[in-house]
Amino acid sequence: MRAGSFGKITHDKENTTQVTFHYVEGHTESFTIPMPAQEFQEEVLNLLNQPWLTFHLNDQTVFICTARLVKVEVKPPIPELQGQGIFPNSQRFTTMQRGALGRLSMDG
Repeated sequence: MRAGSFGKITHDKENTTQVTFHYVEGHTESFTIPMPAQEFQEEVLNLLNQPWLTFHLNDQTVFICTARLVKVEVKPPIPELQGQGIFPNSQRFTTMQRGALGRLSMDG
């Protein structure tokens, strides 16, 4: 398979990975890739270094310019990724959680 392209989608959850791209312009787009998370993990850093990614859908082909991405989310998680710039056991802290902490303070 050529770098940056993916074949026909199968809908077996254990053998697929969901990827959501967040663009500089503010919109998002999600794709299901016919690749188990373990296999995707092995290719993800190489894929993000490609200038373009290609997704063949049933009715169209989509090209994504990786230079226009500000964030990529992957489900299921791939905690096996390790190295510089990778933070294990992280948690997302939302503005709602931040606000709740201030309102629920027991100091007083």
